[in-house]
Amino acid sequence: MSRVLVAMSGGVDSAVTAALLKQEGHEVTGVTLKLWGGPQDQGCCSVSDVDDARRVAQQLDVDHFVFNYGDEFDEHVVRPYVVAHASGLTPNPCIECNRHIKFDALLDRTRRLGFDALATGHHARIVRTGGGLRIARGVDQTKDQSYVLYMISQDDLAMLKFPVGEMTKPQVRELASRLGLRSAAKPDSQDVCFITASEGRARFLSDRLDLHPGEIVDTEGKTLGSVDAVELVTIGQRKGLDLGGNAERTYAVNVDVPSRRVVVGGAQELLSQTVRLTEHTWVGQPHVGLIDAQISAHGEPAAAQLNSDGSLRWVETRRKVAPGQAVVFYVKDAVIGGATAG
Repeated sequence: MSRVLVAMSGGVDSAVTAALLKQEGHEVTGVTLKLWGGPQDQGCCSVSDVDDARRVAQQLDVDHFVFNYGDEFDEHVVRPYVVAHASGLTPNPCIECNRHIKFDALLDRTRRLGFDALATGHHARIVRTGGGLRIARGVDQTKDQSYVLYMISQDDLAMLKFPVGEMTKPQVRELASRLGLRSAAKPDSQDVCFITASEGRARFLSDRLDLHPGEIVDTEGKTLGSVDAVELVTIGQRKGLDLGGNAERTYAVNVDVPSRRVVVGGAQELLSQTVRLTEHTWVGQPHVGLIDAQISAHGEPAAAQLNSDGSLRWVETRRKVAPGQAVVFYVKDAVIGGATAG
């Protein structure tokens, strides 16, 4: 029997994770992370989520604790999110939360407290390949979360358990219902936890940085309109662009925050064959050659060539990747690494 710390968000996946591990005979302890102290009405780890996690722990008769990582969350997730927008980048706060909080600070604490493993309710699997341990896609492809876990090292994978990664979401809910867990029918969290639905991203950022109006120009430099805040525009965006009555289907193809300028164009001008990448992270050895690359949590993977200079070239031309987005590399269903679009 091993001692397992289970990160319990208050949702059904982590509740079932704790239940499965207890059924297997492990000594389970639940922990919920207090991350954000500001207004919150969506996402994970709210006050109600803490209560839900505590009550599930009581149902399962396991100890439950709350760890406060508010300062770390502000430093590694919230502030970089704001800085990214000020720089014209497209951040992914869920990836940074996993990178710095759940699979760094919490995993380190798991080791220091003498637990044998840390378990979470992520829909992903840990597989052994010829290159060692790898994150792989969860059984339920519609709920797969391997994309946001690409940064986990092999040493850390040896300490982790993802029990629900072997299940579909309907199977998870069915088991939770059969066990009578209070979170069995609880909706999934899908939004950024520190941005409220009532105020939105623009209000959140306007309280933390200066937003600047910008001009919209076409690819030849002709002024077409304006935007209220150039920091809020991302590559590929259509909505919210004042184009002065231009009826053509037009997208943001480049965002230049320092010059307060958004360049727009048609669908063809949004296409690109290559992606410049920075901040590479590899699970094992760096890879050169054909892979499948994914550019969002629920995006479709596409065939690409990883080059020796660290860049990526799509086999078939695709839409531009917004600077700041994570690009995750797969061989079959296994993650071999990832990087940030530059």
